Amino acid sequence: MQRILIIEDDPKIAEHLQAYIQKYGFASFIVDDFDHVMEHFQKYKLDLVLLDINLPSYDGYYWCRQIRKQSICPVIFISARVGEMDQVMALENGGDDFITKPFHPEIVIAKIRSQLRRAYGEYAVQVEERVLELEGIKLYPERLKLTVKDKAVPLSKWEADLIESLIERYPRVAGREDLLEKLWDDQMYVDENTLNVNITRVRKKFEAVGMKGAVETVRGVGYR
Repeated sequence: MQRILIIEDDPKIAEHLQAYIQKYGFASFIVDDFDHVMEHFQKYKLDLVLLDINLPSYDGYYWCRQIRKQSICPVIFISARVGEMDQVMALENGGDDFITKPFHPEIVIAKIRSQLRRAYGEYAVQVEERVLELEGIKLYPERLKLTVKDKAVPLSKWEADLIESLIERYPRVAGREDLLEKLWDDQMYVDENTLNVNITRVRKKFEAVGMKGAVETVRGVGYR
């Protein structure tokens, strides 16, 4: 059964969507804590997200960007905003489709089915899965998974991209500036501490599969 997350701050609309989605055989979950949306996202193995724009704390554009750091699952925006720029912003921030309120439930179901077919079904692009290997390490970039022998650990999108860059450069050193430019080229400004934090996270992932000291710091240059 395919699983759908509903991120909508109007309880009546969220419950209406959930009831209709479940009627058509999908499992669905409603976010009820808008300060911890990603915790809800990570809790379930999701196939699609329905996302409002006007939300407490952070808007839907922000949460879509956070989702895209970890997943390529389809995201459909549902909003009362009807301007062309709102739809452009939704797509530019990682959304796959846009539904305006008020909506007809049949349209929602049709768009859900369409996105699921494109992502996982008959219209999905069939490509050979990439596997990067280095000295017993196997990285699955699309699965967001790292394995060493019989141990495996899940990765965030940034962690997978960072490990991929290090493997591709090995045995050469991956420079700090090169990593910042490659991994965060869509950000206007990124503090170097962002890279430090993500390197620390990557090291912890390697330690989780029994490889302590896998990422070497080359002082003044970068990492290997």
